[in-house]
Amino acid sequence: MKVAKEFKDFVLRGNVVDLAVGIVIGAAFGAVVTALVKDVITPLVGLAGKFNFSSLKFTANNSVFLFGDFLNALVSFVILAFVIFFFVVKPVNTLVARTKRPAVDAPTPTKTCGYCYSEVNIAATRCPFCTSILVTEA
Repeated sequence: MKVAKEFKDFVLRGNVVDLAVGIVIGAAFGAVVTALVKDVITPLVGLAGKFNFSSLKFTANNSVFLFGDFLNALVSFVILAFVIFFFVVKPVNTLVARTKRPAVDAPTPTKTCGYCYSEVNIAATRCPFCTSILVTEA
């Protein structure tokens, strides 16, 4: 029973469910982009040359090379990468940049006052605590 409860907790953990949903939606989106390229963009490109872009092939030694399908896959990849970059990566980078905390300046170097032993800015010529004149080190 303990293993079943651990498995249930693992599966129902938020990030596992989110990952599964993201993979399913990503696969469906990839199929939509592939269909867009194969059924809309490829015929539009083929109109200029009056040929079927996806049926481009050549044969060498009884082997058929379907480079039209490869070109379809390449165009699909470029469109998918474009969409992911501009609709996922850029917005996330913008959000991360907005939430970044400003860099904290390095602490100013200090020296010790020879009279009251307080920490004083290294450029100070007089101690702000005991008002003694500080000896500048050369």
